[in-house]
Amino acid sequence: MVAVSGGVDSVALLHMLTEKPDTKLIVAHFDHGIRSDSAEDRLLVQSLAQQYGLHFVYDEGALGSGSSEDLARVARYKFLHSVREASAANGIITAHHNDDLLETAIHNILRGTNWRGLISLRSRENIHRPLLHISKKDLIAYAKDQGLVWREDSTNADLRYRRNYIRHMILPKLSSDDRIKLLQYITTVRDRAKELDAHVINYLHIQPGVNILDRYSFVMLPHIVAREVLASWLRNNGIKVLDTSTIERLVNAAKTYHAGRKADISGGYTLLIDKNTLAIQRYER
Repeated sequence: MVAVSGGVDSVALLHMLTEKPDTKLIVAHFDHGIRSDSAEDRLLVQSLAQQYGLHFVYDEGALGSGSSEDLARVARYKFLHSVREASAANGIITAHHNDDLLETAIHNILRGTNWRGLISLRSRENIHRPLLHISKKDLIAYAKDQGLVWREDSTNADLRYRRNYIRHMILPKLSSDDRIKLLQYITTVRDRAKELDAHVINYLHIQPGVNILDRYSFVMLPHIVAREVLASWLRNNGIKVLDTSTIERLVNAAKTYHAGRKADISGGYTLLIDKNTLAIQRYER
């Protein structure tokens, strides 16, 4: 399933994918309902789907003007995942490109996220981003060369949105050398993250249970590694929405609390801290 907004990036992506033989595609479009003219985006994408002979599906969010970028993203991906599941598609393909990669890294640095914020934009399970090595400039050149038609989102020029400020005021000031160095750093962080994740997976595999950790071995972990282990362990147990301050609090509790104490996690879960083990439990009612 390919996500198509109607902008040059996704229009170019859709054209590239239709050039691949034996590729079965569904075109998905989400109208956030933020702009008064957004219905025209949907009409363009629908016409492209018809032109390529592809199934088209869309939904309207009616978020309203002034909605945050985070709210729009959450609504969009909720729609995309629902379509993927309903259609039994292998995955979602998005048109994120090289400029988006840099933009996201800078955006997350400014937000104060941890080092994983530098590599948050990447392909992962069920989401494929094949254009991350291609610049926006090259995508526009491709679209023009192929005679493609797309729409410009007027909100992309609104500097009140942090991403737009980064796009228009910061990225253009980076020299070619600056871009290369930042991309190399992101690549280094991504490679180290893969290595760390492999160690975390191995560590979790030798624990007493899916929801139980050996406390002694956890206490002996370097603090930065313990944070990664705890975050992965919680995610594996269905606890996904945790900020860095919560992880830090839980790691400190796991390492220092006396046996028998509990630490609240979130979403109805608690961390039971015993002499020899750490366990995830549901709140007792």
